[in-house]
Amino acid sequence: MIRSLHTAATGMIAQQTQIDVTSHNIANVNTVGYKKNRAEFADLMYQVMKYAGTSTSATTLSPSGIEVGLGARPTAVTKIFTSGNFKSTSTESFDMAITGNGFFQIQLPDGTTAYTRNGLFTKDNEGNIVNSDGYRLLPEMTVPEGAINISVGTDGTVSVMLAGEQEETQIGQIELVQFINPAGLHSMGDNLYLETGASGAPVAGIAGQDGLGQIRHGFVELSNVQLVEEMTDLITGQRAYEAGSKAITTSDDMLAIVNGLKR
Repeated sequence: MIRSLHTAATGMIAQQTQIDVTSHNIANVNTVGYKKNRAEFADLMYQVMKYAGTSTSATTLSPSGIEVGLGARPTAVTKIFTSGNFKSTSTESFDMAITGNGFFQIQLPDGTTAYTRNGLFTKDNEGNIVNSDGYRLLPEMTVPEGAINISVGTDGTVSVMLAGEQEETQIGQIELVQFINPAGLHSMGDNLYLETGASGAPVAGIAGQDGLGQIRHGFVELSNVQLVEEMTDLITGQRAYEAGSKAITTSDDMLAIVNGLKR
């Protein structure tokens, strides 16, 4: 019974993690470029009272053993990089979406390169293309003063129309990067990810080539969170948490009965 108290407690802690992860997904259902998380669990070690295959006579073996599990534990919170739905904004803006694999490159204030699926971009007071925090899109490119129109090709070619000219002027090329294991990226918040040893090194390329997705100008990628799935996970986690609580209550009642046997 003492074992059951600790075992049920590990299950409640695991379900609390599940609810925390699900709540975070729900909170970011409208966050552009957000990728949902999935909590993963494993059972804990077992206390072996009898091994399977133990001799029961000179000619027979036990077909099964007695192994009592000690609960559950969270093993990982995995980022799911499936594509979200796309929303049309305006071709007059700098909004972009990636249809397929790939990340935009962002330069942080300390010079570190971060990666994102959030394609909400604008320009700063110097004409540089930046995200909502003012971090520059890499490779850096500057929109000339007096540009009256901007267009981004599916391969990431950025062109502008200048006042008084008849043809567009190319000002740069957006490079995308991909990772062998994107789930291994470190989430730093603000829709940004950092490279880790688990993710592998970034491999840069042209959009639409070598497995990279294409860039769609005038669109943004919405969160890939599905509210129906998250609400189902929330209910399942709550019910499992309640069941663990009930197991602890039952074990406590049984201990109370044992303690009262001499009365």
